[in-house]
Order: sequence, then structure tokens, then C-alpha cells
Amino acid sequence: MANVEQREFAGPEEIRAAKLLVVGAGGIGCELLKNLVLTGFRYIEVIDLDTIDVSNLNRQFLFRKQHVGKSKAVVARESVQALNPDAKIIAHHSSIFEKTYGRDFFKKFNVVLNALDNRAARNHVNRMCLNVDVPLVESGTAGYLGQVTVIKKGITECYECQPKATQKTYPGCTIRNTPSEPIHCIVWAKHLFNQLFGEEDPDQDVSPDTADPEAAGDAGQEALASDGVTGGVERSSTREWAKSCDWDPVKLFNKLFRDDIKYLLSMANLWQHRRPPTPLDWGNLPDSVPGSSTSAQDSDLLEDQRMWSAKMCGQMFGRSVNTLKERLKTKVAEDKEHGYLIWDKDDDPSLDFVTAAAGIRSHIFGIAQKTRFDVRSMAGNIIPAIATTNAVIAGLIVMELLKVLCGNYSKCKTVYLVRQPKSKKKLLVPCELVKPNPACPVCSEKHEVTVRLNCETTTVKTLEEKVLKDALTMVAPDVEIEDGKGTILISSEEGETEGNHGKFLKDFGIGHDSRLKCDDFFQDFEVVVNIMQSEDLERGVEFELIGNVAQLKAKMDAKAASGSTPRNGQPNGTAETTSANSDVIVDDEEDIEIEEEEVEEDEMEKDEEEGAGDKMLRKRKAENLEKDLGSKRPRVEPDQSDDDLIVL
Repeated sequence: MANVEQREFAGPEEIRAAKLLVVGAGGIGCELLKNLVLTGFRYIEVIDLDTIDVSNLNRQFLFRKQHVGKSKAVVARESVQALNPDAKIIAHHSSIFEKTYGRDFFKKFNVVLNALDNRAARNHVNRMCLNVDVPLVESGTAGYLGQVTVIKKGITECYECQPKATQKTYPGCTIRNTPSEPIHCIVWAKHLFNQLFGEEDPDQDVSPDTADPEAAGDAGQEALASDGVTGGVERSSTREWAKSCDWDPVKLFNKLFRDDIKYLLSMANLWQHRRPPTPLDWGNLPDSVPGSSTSAQDSDLLEDQRMWSAKMCGQMFGRSVNTLKERLKTKVAEDKEHGYLIWDKDDDPSLDFVTAAAGIRSHIFGIAQKTRFDVRSMAGNIIPAIATTNAVIAGLIVMELLKVLCGNYSKCKTVYLVRQPKSKKKLLVPCELVKPNPACPVCSEKHEVTVRLNCETTTVKTLEEKVLKDALTMVAPDVEIEDGKGTILISSEEGETEGNHGKFLKDFGIGHDSRLKCDDFFQDFEVVVNIMQSEDLERGVEFELIGNVAQLKAKMDAKAASGSTPRNGQPNGTAETTSANSDVIVDDEEDIEIEEEEVEEDEMEKDEEEGAGDKMLRKRKAENLEKDLGSKRPRVEPDQSDDDLIVL
């Protein structure tokens, strides 16, 4: 490309000569591809793993009803090709993590444009662009909010320079034994779906958790002695037991909502300071909804907005179980290896099952019940996608792209789309790009992170899957212990270190201050993981990922000196940590990755169980945030109490 730094935007020659990679063909991706072709770009490659769903059609305007089930990337290419037959557009219906798309693939592009909806893929593209020194334009939307920023190696922050707020997680014992919020019941119901019809996961067991520290002693030994359809059933496999009784709705109901609850009641320690649950019986379900409006008022509501009584939940539970059972049998007959169902918020029987099961559990534990409409949003962790927002952000991406093609990074901005014009009556708030974080484990010279965990209970498999692959988003890590011997703990070569999976870290002499050299050849990414031994992590938390151990220790020492170090030795205000456990609500909706912290009082579960004072506090926080953005504050520290918004 010609050096035209004196110009703010690229001209026709630079546009026609540019080679672009668009990662993602969803909400932002469709708008972006259309814009690129109409701007005159001639060479574009687009990659997306997804297929088109009916729910995409209201905002992804390159797709039509006849395209449902087809590749997003392929159909998007066909649609925009018609706008400019001279353009060369190549579609890849694949995952960006495939080894086909390595360094050589990324090297051939002048700029990469992200239109993604998940953090792992964003991290990966960020690392690949840094490795080959190709500029990246990052973007995201959530409801009415959005942002665009430019990432250039050595000049700006990379995507991983700042700590990210984590998705809300819930300890397994809370989900199984002592739910206290509607979301706990919904998570449990989704786990139940997988145990009965989906891909089984031992971490998603729905049976009472006898390992709960609060349930010490001989709790539950006689709980199932009473007569009942499922009394004394073997608890090792919910799926096998359900299969043995042909998924009989009555037997399932009485086992899950009567006998298991009696079992929990026998754990007396759990209910010393809590309201005990009330077992329900299939043959005697209440037909009233606590706190519901009159039937005349209910008649004005949409079907999805009506509250279900326990009896109605039972009826819907039975109906959905019978439908899903037949689907599962058909699936197994077609493919024994992958013979299971996948929960989908847009599939009526699947949503009915989770709504009914969560409703029944809410009745049992005296928890506020949610409607089918609420459950769809909460179970899918959805912030509604707005077509106009996607269009605005796609336009801003092209504006920043035209600056990048000139190498004119001094003119590039991070641009926020806010909901209310708080400063100078602007909805678009430009901010100066931020310089790289010298402590970033990805783009700095010193690639180090610290993991706080218990070496006596953490297995090598947990380290690989949950710490390295999930938290650090490595694809195929190799791990060597810095013990002077070069001991290989994990190998990316299949079969080489499988024997280590079930062993604990302590078995390899790993303890406090141990160092693990981790290398991902595919990402060309190396990081040293420092181990901080801890036996007092919060209940249900397996590890904490810490960005800068030196800063953490300094903060801990300062807090200890002032006498204000809280439980677990974790200093107040330390935002550079990520905790993980076995229960997590996973975001699977469009393009949700932004920096602002906006409060949508009509969205998701954020108003749930809040008083008027809490709502006013949230509102003030949102107003203050947008005020800060209007004064060009380059970075907004995420408030991790807002668990319904994924924060960049």
C-alpha cells in the first residue's frame, strides 16, 4: 500500500487494492459486508461457523426464509456479490480456530475486521493479528449500545490489555441444594435438560449435593425410605434411570420434585437459617399463582407473559417430556455416537421444559417465578439485538478502516454509541486510542499471569481445559514445568500426556511459586503461568486468574498493613481476577461485547429481586458512565456486579 499518511482517508486506489478478512457474518457482519462492497472493496474473505436460524432474519438482512439452515458465510457472499459482480468474495464456512487459518492465512490481509459474538474468538483473532502485525478493527453491540476500536501492534492496546468482566457463575451446591434466585432454578432446569436429553456432563448433575460443606454428617441417609414411585433409586446416572422408566413424566416429577426435595430436607444444617423447601406431588399440585393478577387482567397479556401455576407447570412438564423423549429416540436411531438433543431457546418444547421445571422448583423453594418470556431471555442470557445499532457500528468500522489503510493511526478513534446524548448532544462519542498496557500478558514483552488454585485438588485436565483453554483461550497448549528438569506436563500431541490428566498438580511437585511455561504453537503465543497455592477459595470456585502478581502482592500487603484484607486474602478493589467454577450461564446471542455499562430496566433479569433504591443506584451509575464517555474517558472500568452485560 502507498504511504499516504498525510491524508485522513484512503482513496479509490487503496480501496481497490486492499485485501480484507471479515470474521463473523451475523448481525454486524451482514451490515459490514454490504458496506464494504458498496464502498468499492474488491477482495474480501469472510469466515463464519454458524448456519442461519429463523431468529436471525429480523436483523441480518442478507438472509431470507429460504436460507434457513444454510451457511451464513456462503449465503452472505452470494447476497453481496450481487451488489458488485466485480468484487472477489471468498466464503469460509468454518471455525477461525481451525489450523488452516494460521499465520500464513492472516499474513495475506491488509486489515482484519471483527464482527464476532464471543470472547474466545476475539482473543484468538487478536493474537493472530499481533503475531503477523496486521491491524485489526474490533467492534461490538449490545442493545442500543456499541463500539468500534482499532488495534495495531505497538501503537494501541490489544484486545486483552485490560481485564474483562466474567460471566456470572454459580456454585454447583447452590444450584443443586439451596437456590435463592430465579436464575438458580433456570440454570438447574437447563442442566436437567442435558441430563435427560442432552450431552451428559457430570458437572451438571441435578441431584442433591451431599458434598456440600453445610450438609455435614449423615444427612439424607433415610430420606428416600418412604413409599414413592422413585424411592431409593440409584443416583449415579439420571439419564440411565430415566431411560429405564421410559422418561415417564410422573416418575420423573415425583423423583425430582418430591423425593429429591425430601432428601434435601434431611440435610438439616442447610435449613437452619433458610426457608426449607416444600416437596410437591404430581397428584396434588396447587392451581394458584402466588401474587398473580385476576384472570381478567391476565387475559390482556400475551401467552408468554402469563405466569404458570404449579399445576400448569406440571402439565407443561409432562407434555414437553413426551415430545423430547420421542425426539431423542429418533436422534439416537440416526446417530448413536451423537444421539442427544441440544437446548435451543427458540425451540418450543425445549423452552417449555425449562420454563416448567424452573417454575416448579421456584414453587418448591418459595422463589419468585418467571414467565416463559423471562425464561427465554434469562436462559439465553440475551440482550436484544437492534438492527439499527448494527448498521451504525458497521458504518463506523468502514470509517476507521479507511484511516487504517492510510496508516493514519493518529486519526483513528475508539467510538462509542451511547443511548442518550449526554455531552454536546452526541450519540457517537469518539475517544483517543490507548497505548499498550506494559503489563499485558499477550502484547507486552513479559508474558506472565498468575493462577490462584489448590494444587492438591486441581487436576492436570482442569488446568488444561479450564485455565489454559477456557480462561486463557489457548487452542493447543504445551506445558513444561520450570523445575530444572524440563518436565512436560501437557503436550499438544495426541496421546503423549493423557496419562497425566487425572493426576493432581501436587503429584508433579507443583506448589506455591511454581512456574509453568505454556506455549501454543498455533497462536505463536507463550505465557508463563505462576502458581499461587490457596486452600481458601470461595465455595464452588476452582481457580482465580490474576493479571499481575506483583501488583496483587503489593495491594495485599498494603491491605494487610491497614487491617482491611477481607476473607480469602483477596484485596478489595482487585479487578484483575477471573474466577471459574462448574456452573455458568453461557451467552449465545449476537455481538455482545462492549465497554459501556448501560442499564436496560426492561431487559433480562437485572431488575430481579431489586428494590427501588437499587434501581435508582443503577440508573445513576449508567448516567455517570455516559457522562464520563462524553468527556473522552478512554477506558471504563467494568462493574462486575452487572452480570447480565458482557463487558469488553
